[in-house]
Amino acid sequence: MTHFLYPVMEHFYTIQGEGAYAGVPAYFVRLAGCNVGCVWCDVKESWDAEGFPTMSGKEIANLAKNSGAVTTVITGGEPAIYDLGELTQSLKDCGMRVHIETSAAYEIKGHFDWITISPKKFKFPLPSELPKADELKIIVFNKSDLQWALEFESLIKPNAKLLLQPEWDKRNEVLPLIIEFVKNHPKWRISLQTHKYIGVP
Repeated sequence: MTHFLYPVMEHFYTIQGEGAYAGVPAYFVRLAGCNVGCVWCDVKESWDAEGFPTMSGKEIANLAKNSGAVTTVITGGEPAIYDLGELTQSLKDCGMRVHIETSAAYEIKGHFDWITISPKKFKFPLPSELPKADELKIIVFNKSDLQWALEFESLIKPNAKLLLQPEWDKRNEVLPLIIEFVKNHPKWRISLQTHKYIGVP
């Protein structure tokens, strides 16, 4: 049987820094390859999958399991450009929870316990994927992103978490806007990149 090989930019055990699971220990698997093209992306080196080592789902799952982690977060790049069925099944076979962080610009294929969708204006999410979100995380780069966020409220499940996260380099500028917005739209919560404050990957 031929196993799919995933280009892995990096993998490490750390503390989830942002979103609904902030503060929870997790093994991160960053897959290389992305054509969404966010101008403020802080891992632009992940865009080109060439040159990164490839691993099978089983190899990645063994690394995650041996770390002592309970949860694995698959991120990128844009992980949904790959069929993640084999990788996620390998992780589930190891008894792990499996989360993904994606723009949902591609169909999300795999077995997940938690799906974080972070829509991007540079390559819109597929309408078919938005209802899969357990967590919708909007990165706020400027004031217009706040009104853009409201357009997604009716497109996701009623119990999904709604999060607004300041883009790191603009945080001092946009965080006051986010605070006022959340006070006026109490369905929404604020997500901060706490890993950058506490100094973990």
